[in-house]
Amino acid sequence: MNKQSPGRGNPDFSLEASAKAAGNWPCAGVDEAGRGPLAGPVVAAAVILDPHLVPFGLNDSKQLSAKKRDVLFNAIMRDAVAVSVGSVSAETIDETDIRQATLAAMKQAVRGLAVAPRYALIDGRDVPDGLPCDAEAVIKGDGRSQSIAAASIVAKVLRDRMLRRAGSAYPAYGLQSHAGYGTAAHREAIQTHGGVARMHRFTFSPLRAMDN
Repeated sequence: MNKQSPGRGNPDFSLEASAKAAGNWPCAGVDEAGRGPLAGPVVAAAVILDPHLVPFGLNDSKQLSAKKRDVLFNAIMRDAVAVSVGSVSAETIDETDIRQATLAAMKQAVRGLAVAPRYALIDGRDVPDGLPCDAEAVIKGDGRSQSIAAASIVAKVLRDRMLRRAGSAYPAYGLQSHAGYGTAAHREAIQTHGGVARMHRFTFSPLRAMDN
């Protein structure tokens, strides 16, 4: 059974509580980071929170400072029942498309959980095929479900760390400051130096229009 639920407001544990009351426990929250950047992978995380150890202050990762994300990341990794991460490379994004790549990363994350979920709350409009459990798509879920918010934080923190490491190898692109997003400085660097194979997404504008 897959269904879709609209959502708004601050995240809480009500969707998870409903799943638990229906016998669908453990329940995982799933979200991604990196759909829009010009460089780097798309990264997804799946998190099963302990209902008695939900970190205080969980929210959509985009609403949090980098310092607050790091604090919550450490709390999630310490107290969650299970955490798993999946990623799909820029090269594979170019071979398929960003939607398929995102769903594939989400499926990796759910299937990689050390504790098998009975249910999954998926941020967005789509539920990946091939999940090992029933799932629900939750529009704007990172602002509604604490489990999805936790997943958004894990995915964002780990992806940012990946891009900072890549920035050490390719300093001309300033990846440490923008994590691969299409800032003016990043676009200027692409115009000057071209794209980097297996790092940049050549099907994304402006790389698509360039003779790389």
